[in-house]
This record gives sequence, C-alpha cells and structure tokens, in this order.
Amino acid sequence: MKFTQKVLQLVLLEGKLEWKNKQSVTALFIYSFSSIFVTYLAFQQTIDLTTWNSLFWIILLFASTNAIAKSFLQDSKGLQLFYYSMFSPKQLILAKTLYNQILLIGLSLINFLIFQLVFPIAIYQIGQYLLSLILGAIGLSTVLTLVAGIVSKANNNAALLAILGFPLLFPLLSIIIQCSMNAINGFDWMVNQQLFIVLISLNLITILLSYLLFPYLWRD
Repeated sequence: MKFTQKVLQLVLLEGKLEWKNKQSVTALFIYSFSSIFVTYLAFQQTIDLTTWNSLFWIILLFASTNAIAKSFLQDSKGLQLFYYSMFSPKQLILAKTLYNQILLIGLSLINFLIFQLVFPIAIYQIGQYLLSLILGAIGLSTVLTLVAGIVSKANNNAALLAILGFPLLFPLLSIIIQCSMNAINGFDWMVNQQLFIVLISLNLITILLSYLLFPYLWRD
C-alpha cells in the first residue's frame, strides 16, 4: 500500500476510534460551550474588540489542549503494537497530525459561530479572520500533536503537555492574535500578508520537525 493511502487509512481509523468513544467528543464540546457561557455571564455582552479576540483564543487554546492531549495518551498497549507492526512512525505522526488538524478546524469554526451569537461583533475582513482561524487551528494542532507524542514516551504524564506545549505556542499565538485583530479592525490584506506567510512557514516547519524527529521517539 502506498505511503499516502496508509496515512489516510490511519486518519479514518483515528476518526472511527474517536467517534466510537462518544463521551470524549461530548466532553470536548461541553467544555467549549460552558467556557463561552461563563464568559457571557461575566461580561453580559459589554465587551470590547480586543477582549473579544483575546477571550476567543484563550478558550480555543485550552479546548485544543484538551482535544489533543488524548491523541497518544489514550492509545492502549495493544493499539500501539498494532500501529508499530502495520505502519511506519512517519505515517503515524502525519496521520495523527492531519486528524487533529481537521478536528481542531471544525472545533474552531463551531466556537467562532457560537461566540458570534453570544457576543456579536462586526468583523470588517471576515475572509482574513477565517484564514487566521484556520491557520491558527492548524498551528495549534501541529505543535500539540508533536508535544503529545513526546509526552507519550514520558510515562503519559498529561501535565507535561501544558508544560512543554505552552512555551512553544507563545510565538504562534502572538502572530495569530495580531492577524485576527487586524482582520477585525478591517486592515488591508497587505498588512496581514507577511504575518500569514510567517504562520504558514511555522506550520510547515513544525510538520517537518514532527516527520523527522518522531521516528526516534517511536523507537524508544
């Protein structure tokens, strides 16, 4: 079977395992909804644009951490042995990353719609904002998937995901927040163009690092 076909097969398998455990999926969305509801109770629709954008990304950051923390941590020994015997580590990390990107993009879009319903604001460059949202979701999922792979080799200590992941996410988050804030304020495409290029570059570099480094982790 070709490399790409095996990666796609693994993505489908990840999806089947995820949706088979409906409690995990339900808990993820309940966490997001409850965070937005608590934010609504705290601000009662009196919220400025900068605070709106910051709160949105804070909620999404913690939701993505909860979503991706189980990427490797929930794999049983039997499932790990199956992966080891049927797939290469490069195929595994690419499939995990791709699935988590799809999951987090969907979660981000749903959170955005709910946030807009609760705190409706005018986003003057909606296309740029959605692009920031998608690139940000891809970046968050890529970094956290790599960190989850590292943590899985450290006695599955979930606390390490936050300890190792958040410092790596700070540069990414600062660019994402700046891009999305520029889109809200209606700045021209040229203002965000360089930032989008940096975001895409960071995402590609992280994927490349995962592809090159994960096989060494998997051997251990």
